[in-house]
Amino acid sequence: MKNFEEINKGYNSVFIPNELTIGIVVPIENYVKSSVPTMKQHLERVRLVDDLGFKALWVRDVPFHVPSFEDAGQTFDPFTYLGYLAAHTSKIALATGSIALPLHHPVHIAKSAATIDQLSDGRLILGVASGDRPSEYPAMGIDFENRGETFREAFNYIRKSQEDFPILESNHFGNLKGDIDVLPKATNHKIPMLVTGHSRQDLDWIAEHADGWMYYPRNLYMQQYNIEQWKEATAKILNTSKPFMQPLHIDLMKDDDFKPEHIRLGFRLGIKYLIEFLNQLKELGVNHVGINLRFNSRGMEETLEQIAKDVFPQFHEISVDG
Repeated sequence: MKNFEEINKGYNSVFIPNELTIGIVVPIENYVKSSVPTMKQHLERVRLVDDLGFKALWVRDVPFHVPSFEDAGQTFDPFTYLGYLAAHTSKIALATGSIALPLHHPVHIAKSAATIDQLSDGRLILGVASGDRPSEYPAMGIDFENRGETFREAFNYIRKSQEDFPILESNHFGNLKGDIDVLPKATNHKIPMLVTGHSRQDLDWIAEHADGWMYYPRNLYMQQYNIEQWKEATAKILNTSKPFMQPLHIDLMKDDDFKPEHIRLGFRLGIKYLIEFLNQLKELGVNHVGINLRFNSRGMEETLEQIAKDVFPQFHEISVDG
């Protein structure tokens, strides 16, 4: 069994070879009737998922409310919010899913990410993407069609920022000449960075540069193909292994035997079928699932507690103490 690289506390606890761990996507509330969540009780629920033993807390980067996308995320700035949550949690990994790199100067991302990594004692995981909301780009004076190249430059800039007095040339973000430094640095040798989707890159580039691949929910056959391609790419380029993860929307019913019904990006189902499906994902090679409860019709606390009680013992994550 090939081990994953050890990077920081968050990454190491979330990604374990041949195992599946479970996280939660914020907001932790039902907001089906509106694209904008209330964010009520958000801190109490975040503390609850930390106490229950969920492995990661995922927040999104949504600079603008774009009504046609029908989802404003948690509305709070992701880095400001994670800094706040770092002070109110102790074990759970703090993760972004995902920062749209072309919409930000990478020095700000590098500084914010390393700050949260330091303040949380190494619990930061940085999911990144090229962005998929075209109207955000002209609002910021940024070229949408060129976002693939901009993404690569920003990614490399963030990586380079972990070096002391880095030297780097870029077309879009300026040059680093080794006479100034970017502080703080990460708790370890780098910030763990996962690429979302393809972000307009080929899979070989992602396998070489990223610390993991975050892909979208797909049927089991398609996801198996994606994971096989990922494993081949990482083995070919680096002769190593890197984690694969995905999100999953669920509406967990009170009837444990409720048979799965498709909802957007997931299922309405009972706990027995949730365990069965997660086991299928584990067999395919999925290392982490970020559960999204936006469509959940039951009480959030009740749902979270049932997942912890009935699902966690089936998987490696299991230890509330991490």
